[in-house]
Amino acid sequence: MTKYLTIFLLSIYSISTFAQTGKMTPVPLKNVKTTTGFWHDRVETARTVTLPHALHQCEESGRFDNFAVAGGLKEGKFRGARFDDSDVFKIVEGASYVLQNHPDPKLDKYVDSLITLFAAAQEPDGYLYTIRTINKDTTGSYDWIAGPYRYSFENGSHELYNVGHLYEAAVAHYQATGKKNLLNIAIENADHLVKTIGPKPGQLVVVPGHEETETALIRLYHATGKKEYLELSKFFIAMRGRSDKRTLFLDEHKLGPAYFQDQVPFVRQREAVGHAVRAQYLYAAVTDMLMVENDAKYQTALDSIWQDATYKKQYITGGVGAREDGEAFDKAYVLPNDNAYQETCAAIANMLWNHKMYLNTGESKYLDVFERVLYNGFLGGMSVKGNEFFYVNPMASDGKNDFGKGTGAVRSSWFGTACCPSNVSRFLPSMPGYIYAVKDKELFVNLFTGNEATLNVNGNAIKLTQETNYPWEGKVKISVSPEKTGTFPISVRIPGWATGQAIPGDLYTYTAGQPKPVTLLVNGKKIESIVDKGYVRIERNWKKGDVIEVNLDMPVRQVISSKNIKTNQGKVAIERGPVLYCAEGHDNKGKALSIAIAPDQTFTPEFRKDLLGGINVLKSQDNLTLIPYYAWANRGANEMTVWFTAAK
Repeated sequence: MTKYLTIFLLSIYSISTFAQTGKMTPVPLKNVKTTTGFWHDRVETARTVTLPHALHQCEESGRFDNFAVAGGLKEGKFRGARFDDSDVFKIVEGASYVLQNHPDPKLDKYVDSLITLFAAAQEPDGYLYTIRTINKDTTGSYDWIAGPYRYSFENGSHELYNVGHLYEAAVAHYQATGKKNLLNIAIENADHLVKTIGPKPGQLVVVPGHEETETALIRLYHATGKKEYLELSKFFIAMRGRSDKRTLFLDEHKLGPAYFQDQVPFVRQREAVGHAVRAQYLYAAVTDMLMVENDAKYQTALDSIWQDATYKKQYITGGVGAREDGEAFDKAYVLPNDNAYQETCAAIANMLWNHKMYLNTGESKYLDVFERVLYNGFLGGMSVKGNEFFYVNPMASDGKNDFGKGTGAVRSSWFGTACCPSNVSRFLPSMPGYIYAVKDKELFVNLFTGNEATLNVNGNAIKLTQETNYPWEGKVKISVSPEKTGTFPISVRIPGWATGQAIPGDLYTYTAGQPKPVTLLVNGKKIESIVDKGYVRIERNWKKGDVIEVNLDMPVRQVISSKNIKTNQGKVAIERGPVLYCAEGHDNKGKALSIAIAPDQTFTPEFRKDLLGGINVLKSQDNLTLIPYYAWANRGANEMTVWFTAAK
């Protein structure tokens, strides 16, 4: 690398640094424990079913053995694909979230045994990538290839992607246990990257082909205080569209640079393009960077991309990535139903990105997207029992066709490419950590579910207890018990659906059935409930035993699409509260695709404890039965649809 290129590279990624203040701070997972209700049931399912299932699948598929073989602890060959290390790290991250709220000596010991394997597989200089350590430098088949030397095949090798998930697992494990055995492995690897990759003479100019490392490095920076991790993340972000990284992967698979979000420098990007998971992990990393350092050009690009993704390329479930080809965003308003791709991992990435956007700005519109994905696009990716999954999530199915890598009619217990079930395993146990946030002296209640939490506001320890049957009912009781009586604001988020907005933007709108005004009571007395920027702000002198009661009206409403979505013209969807509904053949004499709904069709909610883990079904006067979209495909293959013909 020449002296002048070095100076150029240093200049493009050295953004002026100053610490941000006044940002939203999430309340740590350790401080929030679900107690009853919808999300408690699912967090418990993750702990007792999903996580053990994922660990077993890793044992059976050889993912754990790869670390043992790489570390010389046993004889054998590499089994699986080049990205399989990441699945193991994601599941360890999920296990660490479980340990944060549910101490379990047996699970703790099991995780420590895996960490021993990771340590054995790590090479002396910190490098960790089992396929290369086992197979050495090679140019073999697509799934086995490691490249002729380290990081030579980064667009396809997943070397950096894998260790990004290592860093995330390491921070979560350290927060759960206080032990540094996994954190030290992550630090050794990150130190190796800092020495090996960057703008200095003799370093490699490499950018992750599958983003994730960028956001993980910033998380590791926050955990360790080592600023060089932040600087490397900034380098990876700034080098997009600038470095000469074309490899065999591009040539063989005919994927252009937009697939990797590498078509132009990030500050010039304005649309969500390419592989939807990779893209949103990158966008999440840029958001993380902006929470540390202001940069107007990056902020402008990020805001434009978010608007493009949300206002033009998002399904009604909150799912993204319409195209199977490249698992990618399609053109604006191209959102097919029966062959919708909507990878489960893309839904998770969408939630992570939107939550970070909320933390950076405090704007509730990002939480409206987050909640829509949470109850629909994400939750639809796993079975109600927690041990079967969808890779892709169609909006309609004839009960026969296979759409993409996952099936469009039947869930699978695992996949050869297991990014989705392992991602579910890591996200679901972390869900309580998204319920609350704090900014300066203000406390924010962002999601509703039964839980107990301890928060610190301006040095005052405050215990909050939520009691609710949300999302089936709109009543929420929040008990407030500060350690010391004091005056501070509590802002309660009022979801967009409760004020008549289906989703930010005009991609989907309600036809009628507007909800009644939100009502709030404090200690039994009604208070003014003006919704401002998505919140009702209650400032008073709080004392132990104070109670907030929120009542959100939940009419059943029809939803129509923007006229720009051609596939949905003349069709309607049905929602109640945050939950999107569908028709499944099992409940409707084997038919779903031919159902028509009249403008004046009425539905009555009916809770069925015995059905699909306990759900509200919607029953019409003509015996039509709808179930939540997330609950479909749990009773065998059959027809399903979200969008119904709008009867005249």
